[in-house]
Amino acid sequence: MLLLIVREGGCLLKQRTIYLFVFVSSAILIFILLKSFEEKKPKVVVVLKELNSNNQYWDIVKAGAEEGFQDFDIDGKVIAPSNEYNVAEQEKILKDVLKESPDVLIVSLIKSSEISILKGFDKNNIPVLLIDSDIQWENKRSYIGTNNLELGLIGGALLASEFQPGDKVALITGEESNLVLHDRIKGAKTSLKDAGINIVAHETIVNNAKQAKKAMEKILTNHSDIKGVYATTDIIALSAIEFIEENAFDISVIGVDGVTEMLKLIEEGSLSSTVTQNPYDMGYLSIEAASKVVNGEYIGRNIDSGVDIITQDNAAERLDFTRRVIGVE
Repeated sequence: MLLLIVREGGCLLKQRTIYLFVFVSSAILIFILLKSFEEKKPKVVVVLKELNSNNQYWDIVKAGAEEGFQDFDIDGKVIAPSNEYNVAEQEKILKDVLKESPDVLIVSLIKSSEISILKGFDKNNIPVLLIDSDIQWENKRSYIGTNNLELGLIGGALLASEFQPGDKVALITGEESNLVLHDRIKGAKTSLKDAGINIVAHETIVNNAKQAKKAMEKILTNHSDIKGVYATTDIIALSAIEFIEENAFDISVIGVDGVTEMLKLIEEGSLSSTVTQNPYDMGYLSIEAASKVVNGEYIGRNIDSGVDIITQDNAAERLDFTRRVIGVE
């Protein structure tokens, strides 16, 4: 009788040991599977035109994208050429990214004619979203950024609102083969002409501070009576302002990017107003769109990140926000 009890007890102990082993093994397996699932986040790569230069605009775009990585649980990174607007370096970056086979590519091409580099992504079924600069390519999934024609219309109207019909203004732009700059100038011209403002000079330059300053000098040498300038980037606008101040002219300047230097000038009253893109929103919205693409959700062919008018009433608020997201004083 005692032997039977011992045998039954041994069987029970053996069964419990087996059950415990199965339970622990199952728990470990479930943990490993869950951990693996958690770690398999969608991979999104953002390739911009430049970073860490004198142009804060792209740093703001990056900050918005990185916020999006966190909010939408994305394994993402933002990269760009180390040299300002280096087409060859951006092409090499894109070739390297293609080898990584991300779930989505978000890119702002330096040259819109470099569409061929994107065909490899399309061939490998990697969705391509365009940010900041739209291009005529039927296989893009979406363009996320500014409606640049609208930006030009608003900027031109804002500049015109300070003057009377017949007053003279000048335009300074980067190369208009760039669709973005072409649309900005087209919009500004339309609004200025509709308001009866006389455009007496139109300078086209490479988008850098040195050439912008020379362009401003040339304009004022030939047209010292102009009252305003519309610039297609803040790099151009700030250089024009620098020359204007150095030579004691009283001329209004409208830029477009909303970098801290422009915002400071409005806050302190040196400029009355400007128009700005929303680069932070642009970066954030691009990641939101990428997340939807990965999840099979619909996204629009164009996602407008909006245009803001900055005056002394809202300059401080915008300046505080910009300083906070890119960590500058």
